[in-house]
Amino acid sequence: MAVKTLLSRSLLPRTLRGRLIAGLVALFAIGCATVGVVTYFAVQGELSRGLDNDLQTATGLAYKCWEQQYDGKNSGDPTPEGGNSRQPSASNPGTLPAAGSAPSPVPDANTGMPFSVAISQSCPGLAEHTFVAVLVDGQWQSALVGTPSFTLSAADERTLSTIPPWRAPPGSHCTYTGPPGADFPTSTRYLSWAHGTFLLTTILDPDCDSSVYYTGLPLSDLHNTLCNVALTEAAVFAGALLLTAVLSTLWVRFSLLPLRRVATTASHVAELPLESGEVSLPAGVPDTDPETETGQVGLAFNRMLGHVETALRRRAASETRLRRFAADASHELRTPLAAIRGYAELALLHPGEAPEIVTHALGRVLSESTRMSVLVDDLLLLARLDAGRPLSSEPVDMTRLAIDATSDAQVARPSHGWVLELPDDPKLVLGDEHRLRQVLGNVLSNAGRHTPDRTTVTLRVSDALPDGEPGSGAGTAAHGTLPPAPRLVISVTDDGPGIPAALLPDLFERFTRADTSRSHATNNSSTGLGLAIVDAVVAAHHGTVLVTSRPGMTRFTIVLPQVTEPAPRKAAPAGRQNSKQDLST
Repeated sequence: MAVKTLLSRSLLPRTLRGRLIAGLVALFAIGCATVGVVTYFAVQGELSRGLDNDLQTATGLAYKCWEQQYDGKNSGDPTPEGGNSRQPSASNPGTLPAAGSAPSPVPDANTGMPFSVAISQSCPGLAEHTFVAVLVDGQWQSALVGTPSFTLSAADERTLSTIPPWRAPPGSHCTYTGPPGADFPTSTRYLSWAHGTFLLTTILDPDCDSSVYYTGLPLSDLHNTLCNVALTEAAVFAGALLLTAVLSTLWVRFSLLPLRRVATTASHVAELPLESGEVSLPAGVPDTDPETETGQVGLAFNRMLGHVETALRRRAASETRLRRFAADASHELRTPLAAIRGYAELALLHPGEAPEIVTHALGRVLSESTRMSVLVDDLLLLARLDAGRPLSSEPVDMTRLAIDATSDAQVARPSHGWVLELPDDPKLVLGDEHRLRQVLGNVLSNAGRHTPDRTTVTLRVSDALPDGEPGSGAGTAAHGTLPPAPRLVISVTDDGPGIPAALLPDLFERFTRADTSRSHATNNSSTGLGLAIVDAVVAAHHGTVLVTSRPGMTRFTIVLPQVTEPAPRKAAPAGRQNSKQDLST
């Protein structure tokens, strides 16, 4: 079954157009083959019937000629049975050759010419190449009309002897007047001397002697005619098949033109950034006749485009309202949160004789208000990025930002090992320095927060992607499109327990928190917006973020377009001259 399916897939064209053209050509080929076979056998039957009728006529004519020739040559002595004797005699040397002699042309006794010529003149009604022969008492006499010298070979004589002769009806023996009206059976034999196959009749002379008469017509003309018919049909049908294939191709292409317009429009829609919000969809296809199949497809396609456009418009409006709400709410919350933090700090600076529980409560108020302020700032940043507000664009030395971010991470989590790998020259990108610094800080903070103590975290700045990136499979994720070269690649790799594969698809979604199995202690300072900000800021810089994670290795790779112009050099921090630094000490 699998082999049959594979064979059908390999033989059938893959496209609808190819299958329609192949089907039309195959149907026409089957029709041509049917017409050709029927025509061939019809012509063969008609020619065979005509040749059989000609042979029956030639048999009667040849029989009369044989009878007249023998009657004119024989002495006419009656036989005991009342018939005429046809045995060769001294007075009739041209009738038959002597027994045991070679079957060669014998001169006619009356005319002195070969027998084959004599029979041609005595029977002018016989067509060219008509074969006549007689067997009398084991002796053969033969002729091929139009051939002066003709002799049967011994093999031909044996071949003809195998044909059962026609016999007169019972009760008419010695009184039968001749075969002109009889329908004689026919057979085919190959005669080597004539180099051809003949359709033959064989008659046992009904006049009470043992003579056997043979009459034959060549089948070469019939075979040549049938061969010409077959070649003509093949040439005509091949030309018609080729013309049908060309016309079918043009017709099918014309008929499927509406479907091609649908496919073109669908491809154009597929290339649109539908995830970016409200987009302008094409007007649809003009083929909307409900009476045709292609019109029904076009009508349904246009309806689908209308529904998609309406849904996109509603979604874009909803997202716009949500972003505006988040931005407005974040903006409005910043002032009261700042006031709460200020009063809490003021109360803690002058606790007076307040009970310890009140002091603790004020500390918690300050802590949570600080955390909520960070959350509000992050929400406001995401809302602005979603609204497409441009960031500042200036050359930024990412090696300097990497040093600062790693130093901050080492101070925040001294129990981790922090390794910094830098190139010899500064690496520049065009972007917002504050936001890029926030990206590196969020990635390093994420690596430190969700890995146990004594985990080694390596930050590497280079021009090339790490081995295996961009990866594929369950342990990888990618957001964005790789920018063209030259690229700046920043990778943060840790040897922690890894990220669960089920979490990777939603890793950059907002309010996504890592599984607690990656954290050695519950940490309530995480808002779940850090990686969402990383994704949004990198996307605003036309870059991409790649993630590869497995037990023992997690790597975040940030790829940004690199600027080749040198930036104004600033004094490097201590230790900046080394390409690799271990900041864990």
